Amino acid sequence: MIQKLRRKFIATNMLLVSLVLLIVFAVLVGTNCRQLAAQSEGAMRMALKWSELDAPPRLEIGPRDPGQEEPAAPFFPGRRDDGGRREFTMIPVFSVELNGDGSIRTVNQGNNVSVEESVLDSAVAEVLSRGQATGTLSSLDLRYLMETDAAGTTRIAFADRSWESGSIRQLLLTCLIVGLLGMAGFFLISLFLANLSLGPVEKAWQQQRQFVADASHELKTPITVILANTGIVLSHRSDPVESQAKWITYIQDEAGRMKSLVDDLLFLAKSDAAKLPRHPTQVRLSELVTGSLLPFESVAFERGVSLADQVTPGLCLLGDENQLRRLVVILLDNAVKYSGEGGSVTVRLDKVQDRLRLTVHNTGPAIAPEHLDHLFERFYRSDAARDRAQGGYGLGLAIAKSIVEAHNGKISVSSTSEAGTSFTVLLPKK
Repeated sequence: MIQKLRRKFIATNMLLVSLVLLIVFAVLVGTNCRQLAAQSEGAMRMALKWSELDAPPRLEIGPRDPGQEEPAAPFFPGRRDDGGRREFTMIPVFSVELNGDGSIRTVNQGNNVSVEESVLDSAVAEVLSRGQATGTLSSLDLRYLMETDAAGTTRIAFADRSWESGSIRQLLLTCLIVGLLGMAGFFLISLFLANLSLGPVEKAWQQQRQFVADASHELKTPITVILANTGIVLSHRSDPVESQAKWITYIQDEAGRMKSLVDDLLFLAKSDAAKLPRHPTQVRLSELVTGSLLPFESVAFERGVSLADQVTPGLCLLGDENQLRRLVVILLDNAVKYSGEGGSVTVRLDKVQDRLRLTVHNTGPAIAPEHLDHLFERFYRSDAARDRAQGGYGLGLAIAKSIVEAHNGKISVSSTSEAGTSFTVLLPKK
């Protein structure tokens, strides 16, 4: 699924980039075509002013003598000479002047064009047959402009279109090369962005698949036990309930474990959907922590664990009391379970700047460094066999993290063989 999504992401980006490049190149080529046509038209208009006895001037290169007249300015397409000087064009153009019957009277080929007589006759004949003042002769690759003055004299100027075609071909080749290089660059960029953007999605997808697999695995054991015990009860239908009490008790215990697991899964699902129920009230956190310690005194006594607290009185925050109590219980239960026989658990609550800090510390074996970054993942166990023996599913710390994040706080863990294990929660007061 992720690979398919990545391919769609890249394909969409490449399609959009291709469309943008096509539009840009189309506008560029179209603009250049119009500019080249305008240059040829300007050159033809200038050629219409030429006469056989008044040919265009030649350009002179080199120093001029003092007092020598300044040479005529060369013609640049689109530029007009406002000083009355004759302009000169480097575009291949020539002009003809016609008699009244349409025959050629004079030909002015400028100083940079040589035209065969057969080409002249064909060009003039085609222009006259069309009857249009301007256009192109595709068969001769010429552009023409026809003008008739007040005296009735008709002149036709022609411009060679091969230089236009050459310029357009060169531009198209440049656009093709730039487009291919640009597409290759955008492909690499799209690939990078796809990996960058879909990285969290891929991680979430893998976590979801692992979550479903782990949940199915955890539910499999109690369901198997329930089915087995139910089968035993059903195989002795005539026996009284008292004789079947053991199997019914097993069924009840496993059903209770399943209910607890399903409740935890539902809590996490609501947290993922940003629907974690919150009823913010002013919570007396100091009293809540102290009250949560009381039920664990007997549990700690049975395990030979000493329980101590250092709670600063009068600390309050805005939050959900039930969720915060569940957070404290999860951390206390985890600490008592893994402090080891003869160990100790210490709960501290104090204020650090504008935040409240809750620390639950326990002695006992240290958590390996490679496990610390995964402790808050769902169904993760650093010691799977020991956790199952103690009835854990690996969801408690994941729920604790969800509660902390729902209150805009942070939770962290540190563990060493010398200092023990400490879970620290920082919660804003508001």
